Amino acid sequence: MNFVRIPRLLKRTFPEITWEIQDTAPSLYLTFDDGPTPGITTSVLEVLAKFRAKATFFCIGRNVERHPDIYRQILEAGHATGNHTYSHLKGWYTPNREYFEDISLAAQFIRSSLYRPAYGMITPSQLRHLKKLYRIVMWDIMSYDFALNTTPENCLRNAMRYAGPGSVVVFHDSLKASEKVLYALPRVLEHFSGKGFGFKSIC
Repeated sequence: MNFVRIPRLLKRTFPEITWEIQDTAPSLYLTFDDGPTPGITTSVLEVLAKFRAKATFFCIGRNVERHPDIYRQILEAGHATGNHTYSHLKGWYTPNREYFEDISLAAQFIRSSLYRPAYGMITPSQLRHLKKLYRIVMWDIMSYDFALNTTPENCLRNAMRYAGPGSVVVFHDSLKASEKVLYALPRVLEHFSGKGFGFKSIC
């Protein structure tokens, strides 16, 4: 899904997936994938706290297993978490049994009813099975903070230009995204706070 903003056609094709969230007040739903990561996740938490913003962290199970203290910090700060597989498997290229076992392993460390497939890759059969167990959350806006050819300024522009009320925005609390997310995040929070937006976690 190489889009900054997810096309409406894709949203209509898969209505059982959460792409954006309707709300009575103007709100953004900031999400962070692939952590927890020492140094990066804690810095993200500090930025969010300055703006009293809540977010949702889609965590990799093996990272939670390695860094349970950081995972606890996320929860203690009042943020939501979601299952993002144990080992970041690509659903399109992974047999269902192996894929489901990986998610179940992650669930031993991540207690959540939310699931986001790694890379956004999920097959129809995987979706049919997992939607019985989880709320499947994709996104409306991708910041592309993980992309090597994206500058911090472009990452910020992606979020600022396309995000709107109810948007689910993806950032990454990972090492390769660190410079970009820590540049863009406070500016996004400041910009949308000035426009009267709130920042909520996904339930």
